[in-house]
Amino acid sequence: MIDFVGAGPGAEDLITLRGMKLIEKADVIIYAGSLVNPGLLKYASKDANIYNSAMMTLEEVTRVMKDSEEKGLNTVRLHTGDQSIYGAVREQMDVLDELGIPYRSTPGVSACFGAAADLNLEYTLPGITQTLIITRMEGRTPVPSSESIESLAAHKASMAVYLSSGMLKELSERLIKGGYDKYTPAAIVYKATWPDEKKIICTVSTIGEEGRRNNITKTAVVLVGDAVKNPHYERSKLYDPTFTTGFREGREV
Repeated sequence: MIDFVGAGPGAEDLITLRGMKLIEKADVIIYAGSLVNPGLLKYASKDANIYNSAMMTLEEVTRVMKDSEEKGLNTVRLHTGDQSIYGAVREQMDVLDELGIPYRSTPGVSACFGAAADLNLEYTLPGITQTLIITRMEGRTPVPSSESIESLAAHKASMAVYLSSGMLKELSERLIKGGYDKYTPAAIVYKATWPDEKKIICTVSTIGEEGRRNNITKTAVVLVGDAVKNPHYERSKLYDPTFTTGFREGREV
């Protein structure tokens, strides 16, 4: 059995309990060494065989999985954050399907949620926005034209931009071109929840400047939208005493 496990955003104790237990009993661990906190490997058995996939191809990763399965070993494929977001996980699963090797997934906390916790913010504020867009800018990996930064910015919803830290000036310009006001609140969170994280509150127009000033070129998520810093939201209906729910009757105050 191959277990795909989300390692969480960085902090060693932000992996799920299920994920930690799978690491503890794994005979083989293949971890994304370029992004996963190596401190998570402290949960592994001293006898576990550990591979760093940062230096491996898909074919090499598959070979380790196949050899491990043939030997009846428990294998953990440890991805950063949650593997369903920019994890290149589907291609691995398709190969395993072709080989008839069973697998399952254990979710993790993605970077944008670690960043939100670090900043104590809520992406979906009543009267501000009820939508969170998770996206990236195109680099060597293309993005569909219908999902350009400009087209997504037109919604003016909360946005978390991954894998774009080396293009912050361009990101700023394209967000404004797409529809965000230049004074819209933004944040750059470098290595969210890691011991050496950096949290920078800025505006859409100063994303590039702040990234340059703080020497941030990788491993950061950019948060954009009025929810990042806006005290003028509406109170939720969920706890409004005048609002009837399935659990209590509304009453006039």
